[in-house]
This record gives sequence, C-alpha cells and structure tokens, in this order.
Amino acid sequence: MAMTELNRRRLRNFRRNKRAFWSLVVFTVLFVASLFAELIANDRPIVVNFKGSYYFPVYRFYPETTFGGDFGTEAIYTDPGVQCLIRTGGREECWDDPEAVEKEARETGMVAGEAIEKGWMIWPPIPFHYRTINNVGTAPSAPDGTHLLGTDDTSRDVLARVIYGFRLSILFTLIVTVVSSVIGISAGAVQGYFGGRTDLVFQRMLEIWGSTPSLYVIIILFAILGRSFWLLVFVSILFGWPALVGVVRAEFLRARNFEYVRAARALGVSDRKIMFRHILPNAMVATLTMLPFVVTGTISSLAALDYLGYGLPTSAPSLGELALQAKQNLQAPWLGFTAFFAFAIMLSLLVFIFEGIRDAFDPRKTFR
Repeated sequence: MAMTELNRRRLRNFRRNKRAFWSLVVFTVLFVASLFAELIANDRPIVVNFKGSYYFPVYRFYPETTFGGDFGTEAIYTDPGVQCLIRTGGREECWDDPEAVEKEARETGMVAGEAIEKGWMIWPPIPFHYRTINNVGTAPSAPDGTHLLGTDDTSRDVLARVIYGFRLSILFTLIVTVVSSVIGISAGAVQGYFGGRTDLVFQRMLEIWGSTPSLYVIIILFAILGRSFWLLVFVSILFGWPALVGVVRAEFLRARNFEYVRAARALGVSDRKIMFRHILPNAMVATLTMLPFVVTGTISSLAALDYLGYGLPTSAPSLGELALQAKQNLQAPWLGFTAFFAFAIMLSLLVFIFEGIRDAFDPRKTFR
C-alpha cells in the first residue's frame, strides 16, 4: 500500500527533529538487542560442538548424559566436570580431576588434538543469566572485570538483570499502552460523538471507576491469585484505559458538529466511518500529546509496585527491585546509580520519541 503525501510529510517532519530521530535509533538498537538477551547474557553456551554434533543449550534442554555424564538432569555448563566432558569427548576421568585431564590434554599432543576435535563451546559475552548466583566473595560486590556493574545482595550479576529487566519493562509497557489506548480511544470516541445520555452514563461510570483504589485491588488479587506477569498486565489495563478518554471525548465533542461531519451524515456515511476515518485523525494530536505520560506512567507504576513488593514475582528481573536493593544496601552505591541511569535513559528516550511523533502529527507543522 503506497504512502500518502500527508504521511510522507509527517515522516519528513519527524526526521527533521534530530533529537526524536536519534532517540528512536538508540532505543530501537537497545530494544532489539534486549530481545536477544539470551544470546548476550546467559550461563549456558550459545553453541556446543560435541563429537561432531552441534547443540544449542540456549534454546533447548540437554541432559548431562548427552555429553557422557551420569545424570538425566540438565547439564550445568559452568561445572568444570561438564566442560571437561565436552572438550575431551566424554572421558570418565573428568569427574575425578577435571583440571588434571585438561592439563594432560594440553601437554599430550595427540590427546590435545583429539580434545580440540571432540568438543568446544561458544559462550555469550556475559556468562551470567539474570538468575545465576555466583557465590564468590561478599554480596553485593563492587564492579570488576567479571561483573561489570557488580552484583546484588544475592550475588546475581547486575548487568544481566538490567538487560533482562529493560526488555521486560518495555514489553510490559507496550502491551499495556496499546491495549489501554485502544479501549480508551474507543470509549472516548463513543462518548464524544453520540453525547447526550450516552455521554452522561459513561461519565458517571468513569467517576466511580476512577475513585476505586487500584493499589488495594492489586494487593487483594495478588493475595488470592498470586503474583504473575499477565495478571499485572490485566490489572494495569483495567485501571489505565481511562487516561485517554477525556482528551478523545473533548475532541469528538468539538468536531462532531463540523461541516464535513454534517456533510458525511447527509451522504449516508455510517457513524463508525465518520468516527474513526474522519474525526479520529484530527483528534490524534491531542491523543499523542498524552501518550508520553501514559508510557512513562506505566513504567513508573511497574517500578513502584516492584519497589513496594506488589509487582512481578521475585524471580523476575525487575528494575524496581534493583532500586529497592539500592535502598537496602547503601554501602553499595553502584546499585543505586545503575537503577537511576537505567530509568533515566529509558524514560528520556521514550519521551523524546513521542514528542517527535506529536509534532509530526500536528497539522500546523505538517502544512507549514
């Protein structure tokens, strides 16, 4: 489908806004990279070559017996014994003294040659998953060559948790924002277009719903059903959709008596087409003006719930939980700095992007 001249003008206006354009580029790079977080930060190798066969532990389960071990549970690839089995082709002596076997493989040319041929592993750049507990030294530990951003109070790598937490926060925000916007825009359009008794009933319902204490509802639901990602998404949508209703309603109330709307009615155009094909595009500027507040509010509410202990499950990578750890461990300032800069960068990029989109849809700038 060809792009219209109006949309081409909007795209050109967005690209002229350098701050918004480069914010979109940086955010896209960060988000796409986070989608492949398992290939960036993981305690399982990306590829394992064992006796000429290729295995992909990042995406598949392989028992230890696959590599010559004794147990049917998943292989622990950070275990020196498992690493020795893979490199030497499953030699039983690896369990007795893996370091001695590795030394023998290095010193004996034939054995070393066989070991090189029989197995190797390719690890992610960060050899830690967000759940990996590295019990080395005290916790939390300061940044070093192994943990670039240090570890938290349970010896988990902070950088790995930030990567996974960034992805989780953005996916949560996208789902909640899209669904809430569709519901809120539809409700506001119906109210503003039809007006009268329909508008009156909807407004009274919104007043009642807006006075409902959302935090208490979340606490009660989590106490009954348990904490989960999709339950939190559902509750956030439940209380988030009224944010855009007022703006869209006002735009439809203003535009429903314009001449082009009356002409469309006289020509027999259906109400649905008038609402969403003719009036809604003119109401998008006000709607897009509110979207940055909806997006940043969703991220902030997720972080606040995690900070209070009513958000995602404790096992999930959470930036709000990292902020809570920073509060509880004032002797570890790297936790607070990491949480602050993660939120600051993420929210700033999103605000700049939506600011550029708002200006691109503004008819005063589009037709200037």
